[in-house]
This record gives sequence, structure tokens and C-alpha cells, in this order.
Amino acid sequence: MDEIITLDYGSGGKKTSRLIEQLILPDFDNPALSALGDGALIPGSGTLAFSTDSFVVDPIVFPGGDIGKLAVCGTVNDIAMCGAEPKFLSCALIIEEGLERKTLEQILRSMSDAAKAAGVQIVTGDTKVVDRGRGDKLYINTAGIGYQKYRIPGLDTVRPGDAVLVSGTVGDHGTAIMLARSGMMDGEIRSDCAALHHLAEAMLSSGAAVRILRDPTRGGLATTLNEFTEGRPFGIELQETAIPVRPAVQAACDMLGLEPVYCANEGKLVCICAGEDAEDLLAAMRELPEGENAAIIGHVTEDAAGRVVMRTELGGRRILQKLAGAQLPRIC
Repeated sequence: MDEIITLDYGSGGKKTSRLIEQLILPDFDNPALSALGDGALIPGSGTLAFSTDSFVVDPIVFPGGDIGKLAVCGTVNDIAMCGAEPKFLSCALIIEEGLERKTLEQILRSMSDAAKAAGVQIVTGDTKVVDRGRGDKLYINTAGIGYQKYRIPGLDTVRPGDAVLVSGTVGDHGTAIMLARSGMMDGEIRSDCAALHHLAEAMLSSGAAVRILRDPTRGGLATTLNEFTEGRPFGIELQETAIPVRPAVQAACDMLGLEPVYCANEGKLVCICAGEDAEDLLAAMRELPEGENAAIIGHVTEDAAGRVVMRTELGGRRILQKLAGAQLPRIC
């Protein structure tokens, strides 16, 4: 690792993994943390799902949402990816001196609306104010608690022939933030920020053999799939033409030299399921608004173990690696 921590270590890619593996895990070693899931399952009154997240997005208000909606939906989604029903959230605000009251009121109303829509309660929290110039308007930390309803067996059960599905168009959130920050194409592309627990419930109750669920946030779809294959005896092959991307998102990424599969998402999930269940699971996903653009985008293979390979539109094959640096800092 480098001698100092740079923005690259917050990208969700290779350096984030290095930071976690070399510094964080050795000091906080326990089985729940070492699983490195979206949240942890903890024995309690039943089995509790517990997760925490921090949100440092810039700008704090963007097309399709704001930092408040993002905080609620992001934490609800982390609980849902554990096969649990989200119930309770905390909310800790770190406010920079100088933030306009009307902006804070807007964001708090947004949090309240998002929590009510998701059926969760914000039950505890904290507030701090830092000096002007020390906080970049507003940071939010949330923790979530839910009750496990479904057992998701995990990567140890993945086998060749399994299918890879995504719940909708990729790259919407990261592209919307990028354009809002730059002032280009304002309003044409909106964040996909949304709670996914109803979609996860429909998938897990469908009878399909779901191996793993994950919401591909920082680092995007490609980085999340690399987390699935890293150190595993299987690879994943994707079909480029099967990955749903909005034309406006593709155009913006082409203009800026980015790839949608590496752009953050805040209202999509990726799933590996048994190959024979893929079509039925896809149909179940498409019955909900959150999954109307769902697609089967690839399969698990014995070839290229430990890697993600994409078969391109022209018929070639290219390796998709983890995001190497900070494609866009302060994204979520």
C-alpha cells in the first residue's frame, strides 16, 4: 500500500480491496466481517441483518434524488441483499457550517419520504457541525437493521452453467452525478436511486435457486462481478449486447471516455442463479417496476477462472478487471 491514503482507496475497486484486506480486516477479524457482504447476519431474536454506510456524494442534490434519499435507499438495499426485511435505520448528520437551512430541510424531508415509502423507521441518530471548509456541505452515515427471511447460500454454491442477471440499466447513477457536477446535459439523465427490497423479496420467494444478490454501487457492475470471481474456481462470461444501457448514458460515457459497466448504480441489483431457473426468475423480476428492464447478461463458466470476460458486440473477448482507481470520487 501507499504511505498515504488517496482518493483511489475510496473507489470501490482494487485499492479499496487492498485497504480492507491489508489494514481493516487484520484488526477487526471475525467471521461476519470477513464475509465482506453488503451486511452481516447476526444471531439474535431470530437472525438479524445489520449494515452501515456513509454517504459523501457531490453534489448533494442531483437529478433523481439527493443525499438523503440515497442514504435511506442504499442502506435498505444492503439489508435486502442479505435476504432480510429492512425495519430500522439510524441517521447521523455531519453538517458543514454554512449549509443553508432550506437545503437541510429538503434533504430531511427526502429521507422521511424515502423511509415511509420503504416501510422503515429512522429510530436513532446523531448530529455534528464542523467548521466551514471541513465538511463539504453534508455527510450522512446510516445503519440499518432487518430480520432475515431468506437464506442466500453464497458464492460457495456457484457452479458452471449458472446465469448472471441484472435488474435494469447500468451506469445511471454515476453518469447522472458526473453530469450534474459538470453542468452538462442537466436533467437528461437521472439517478436510478431506489429501494430494492420488494424486488429482492419477489426474487427470493419465486422458488428460483438464487446463489447471491448484490447491489453494484461503487465500481459498478464490472467491479462487483470481479468480487464474485476473485480467488474462485470459476469465471463469468458476459454478453456485451445483453447488458442494458440507456442510450443517453452510453452517449455521455462515450463522450467522457468512461464505461457504463464501471459507473455506480444505486437502484439496481445483480444476481447469480441456477441456469435452469433464469428465465422464470427474469419473468418474476420484470413484473415489478424496479425490474422492468431486467436481463440475463451472462453465465458462470469454468474458463478463465477468477476472471470476468466480456464477449463484445464484434465477437471478440476482453477481460473486465476491477476498477483500478477513482473513476469519479464522491459518488455515493
